[in-house]
This record gives sequence, structure tokens and C-alpha cells, in this order.
Amino acid sequence: MEIYTVILLAIGLSFDSFAVSVCSGLNLPQIRFSQAAKIAIFLAFFQAVMPLIGWLIGNSMKSLIEPVDHWIAFGLLSLIGGKMVIESFISSEVREIKNPLHIKVILTLSLATSIDALAVGFSFAVFLDKILIAVFIIGAVTFIASMLGILLGKKTGPRFNQYAELMGGLILVVLGLKILIEHLLSN
Repeated sequence: MEIYTVILLAIGLSFDSFAVSVCSGLNLPQIRFSQAAKIAIFLAFFQAVMPLIGWLIGNSMKSLIEPVDHWIAFGLLSLIGGKMVIESFISSEVREIKNPLHIKVILTLSLATSIDALAVGFSFAVFLDKILIAVFIIGAVTFIASMLGILLGKKTGPRFNQYAELMGGLILVVLGLKILIEHLLSN
């Protein structure tokens, strides 16, 4: 898997964290940099670790899934991306996050926004040998996206949430199609 594909996946995966961060910025208009960094670190850590866990699980079953790996990657990315696209149209009202600086809240948000990354990590098992590079890229992109989301939430309001989920979903669907088409054309 090329590095640009991993970067695009990281961007697509980070949009859930971005949306949560925009809401956090809305709910905490006086948030300090250190507080924003705390939220971003939690979101980035979970978003980076979940693909690693998925990769470890997928690697243990690699011989079973290799014949259909391209269909699994296509299916998982399309489902996750499609869900994000649908949610971008359904959830148009601002999501209120009660005290995003509270440890239970940020842990819950971090886990909730990273479940899709677990599924992506599962598909990484077949396409990616060097998972640590992908983990670093996903974590870094999510951290940056989260910090930007908090800033945008503070400054502009909720209008970016819908577009963030829509773009993230479309990126994941397109990457799923890319993996499927490349595999089908190479055989």
C-alpha cells in the first residue's frame, strides 16, 4: 500500500474526530491550548491504536482472508464510508458534548470515534506490512485534525461538521473502490 493511500485513509478516518473536536470547541469557547491538546491527544491515540489492534487480529487470520482480502477491504471501507455519508445528512443539528475535558467523556468519545479504525486495521493485515508507519500517520493526522476542529468550533460554529463527515465518508468509499479495482485489474 502506497504512503499516499495511508495518508488518505488517515484523513478519512480523522473526520469523526474532527467533528467531535468542532463540537468541543463550540461547547468550550474559552478552551486553552493545553486543554485542546489533551482532547486531541486522546482522540489521536485511540485512532492510531485501533488499526494496530485490527491489524494484529487480521494478521492472525491472514491465510483465511487472503483469497477475498480485496472484497473485505472494499466492504469494510464502503460500509464505514457509507455510514459517514448518511450520518452527514441525518445529523444536521449540533451535537452537544457535555464537558469534553472530563476523562470519562473524552475516553468515551475517543473509543466511539475510533471503532471504524479497528475495521480498517483488519483490512490492513493483507495490504500492509509496516503497520507502525501507518499508526504514526493516522495518529498525527488525527491530532492535527482535532486541533483544527477545536479551533474552528471556537471561531466559526457548527457548519463544518456535516461537510467533514461527508468528505471523510467519500474518501473511505473511494479508497475501497480503488483497492477492489486494482486487485481485479491485476488478476
